Amino acid sequence: MIHTDGLRLAIDIGGTFTDTVLLNRASDVVATAKTPTTPQRPALGALAGAAHVLDDAGADWRHVTGLIHGTTLATNALIERRGAATATITTHGFRDILEIAYERRYSQYAIDLVKPDLIVPRTHSLTIGGRMDVSGHEVSPLDEAHVAALATELKALEVEAVAICLLHSYANPAHELRLRDLLALHAPDLVVSLSHEVSPEAREFDRLCTTIANAYVQPLMAGYLQDFETRFRQKGLSCPILMMTAGGGMTTLETAARLPIRLVESGPAGGAILAARIAEATSEASVLSFDMGGTTAKLCLIDDFRPQTARKFEISRAERFIRGSGMPVRIPVIEMIEIGAGGGSIASVDRLGRLQVGPHSAGSDPGPAAFGKGGDKPTVTDADLTLGLIEPARFAEGRLKIDPDAAHDALNRDVGGPLALGPDQAAFAISEIVDESMAGAGRMHAVESGKDLGNRLMIAFGGNGPLHATRVARRAQMRRILIPRDPGVGSAVGFLHAPVSYEVIRSRHTRLDTLDTKGLNQFFDAMQAEAEQVVRSGAPDAPLLQRRVAYMRYHGQGHEIEIKLPNRALTHSDVGALKAAFEVEYSRQFSRVVPGMVIEILNWGLAVSSPPPAHLTCPEVPRLHRAVPTGSRQILCDLTGRWRSADVFNRADLAPGAELTGPALIVEAQTTTFVSADFNATVDGHGNIWLTQQQEAQK
Repeated sequence: MIHTDGLRLAIDIGGTFTDTVLLNRASDVVATAKTPTTPQRPALGALAGAAHVLDDAGADWRHVTGLIHGTTLATNALIERRGAATATITTHGFRDILEIAYERRYSQYAIDLVKPDLIVPRTHSLTIGGRMDVSGHEVSPLDEAHVAALATELKALEVEAVAICLLHSYANPAHELRLRDLLALHAPDLVVSLSHEVSPEAREFDRLCTTIANAYVQPLMAGYLQDFETRFRQKGLSCPILMMTAGGGMTTLETAARLPIRLVESGPAGGAILAARIAEATSEASVLSFDMGGTTAKLCLIDDFRPQTARKFEISRAERFIRGSGMPVRIPVIEMIEIGAGGGSIASVDRLGRLQVGPHSAGSDPGPAAFGKGGDKPTVTDADLTLGLIEPARFAEGRLKIDPDAAHDALNRDVGGPLALGPDQAAFAISEIVDESMAGAGRMHAVESGKDLGNRLMIAFGGNGPLHATRVARRAQMRRILIPRDPGVGSAVGFLHAPVSYEVIRSRHTRLDTLDTKGLNQFFDAMQAEAEQVVRSGAPDAPLLQRRVAYMRYHGQGHEIEIKLPNRALTHSDVGALKAAFEVEYSRQFSRVVPGMVIEILNWGLAVSSPPPAHLTCPEVPRLHRAVPTGSRQILCDLTGRWRSADVFNRADLAPGAELTGPALIVEAQTTTFVSADFNATVDGHGNIWLTQQQEAQK
């Protein structure tokens, strides 16, 4: 019998499916659902998934004490350019920040270089007089007399939102705040984003781009979040609704509506949090999380049980793998590489006869050809079905009627015909291309981070992650894989293991040898008050944790490295320890220190969070025993390219200690784990599946 007290609900709206998970007070998963995303009204798909898991648990809305939500809506709106008409207001003389950008080409010798689309055209870039200096002192007052003319011009441009980014507002936001108040008198319906609230850091171009992105999606996200809350309240939900953020924490609906840019990549962040918690439970210090869904694949490096983080990422790159070809966004984020490789990724043959897979996806509507919902393009899912790796009757818990013949016809028409291949060989070719794309992305991400994949454990989840894990791992030269429980809804499970948190990063330039500790401590007090206010609204009674960092560099360098600070007020006696910590980290990254150079700090960061939920435990693997299959299927072997028989197992029947060898298929509600012929599998005491590559492949 399921106890219905203290249930927590997580909903992850992806590009193809909406994943829903229900946890009990003991943090055990009691019900899951994977329902098609409803792009026009995402909240409807979310409600359908929630109703399904509550029904399975024999519970109703009054039993839900917490709801955490993540969505790709902000991400997709930015990528597909479906946001509000937006203008900018910058300091007089700085109208062309977007045009000038970094004053360089991201690809120096490209003749046909395509500049990133930065959303706001020059005609929509306005300015106003007034100036702050780098220390926040007013050089000239705000030109308040010009605000009425600005409002008139904004109305003529028919914009819905405006991004205000005035020079050095991170040091003193008075002009931005005053301009917002004056604009509200003349244009009360205008949505306004202020750069000192969105990204209070130096570097004008990055700060302006981040503020533009926030303003661009703010009307859409505010409307969506209001609709989401209204529909769930009408059903009887009474608990707070928290939103997953890109940095791996949770925040309130009010903060999310004001700063929707922090929701970008919130879904994938949940998967990285889950992988980090599993890594800690299994004492695996070096991990690669691999999350393959219906639209994209996401890979994240995890070291010492913490996902790799960044303060900046790019949206909608003109060149997929070239830095600088996208729109920079500067917010705290879990760093991962995301490519257009999912179950819905469309395969095609270009005019040169080359097979390509992705980045375009069939999504949930119309979906792959096999879904029978109007899609006629061959996808990765159609290929996996043709390869025999998917049982049609059990796909998506049997809620979708799968048509293998439609998949066969699409593959034959669009791939097999042009390449003179049969449908099974066309499917095999698609699999080879998409798996190499994902492995290549993982290798590149590791190299860019100065790390190696070879000795890492892959933790694979998502609707398609377990199905492709062994094929991707082999190409990435990774020998060990872990498939957690309920992997098909892994990101949503991760939501329920995330703390309520908020991170603030602000610029305050200073030299280490002249550090004003009194002023700096007051600076941190202000950041702490801001962060605690947000966290307390979502976790009013929880004890709070904090993490302080400094972003340090040698004088004259262009970028900084992160150094951890003590979680207390600093004193002059800390200066020596900070210098030593900086030199250790600098030497680790660059193999040397620079003697005699002045050290400076540009930015300071503080993260406040509630404690994470209960620690995951992972009992020892009991004595191994041979698992008994429930049947077999013919599959096209990924090692030999020939058809052979593979054992089929129900995951629910695999007790701790169960052992099996590939080729095999382990089937569960929302996904299938494919054990390649050169891997074996064991089940640990927590129900995780461990896949290990054998030294000599079984062929």
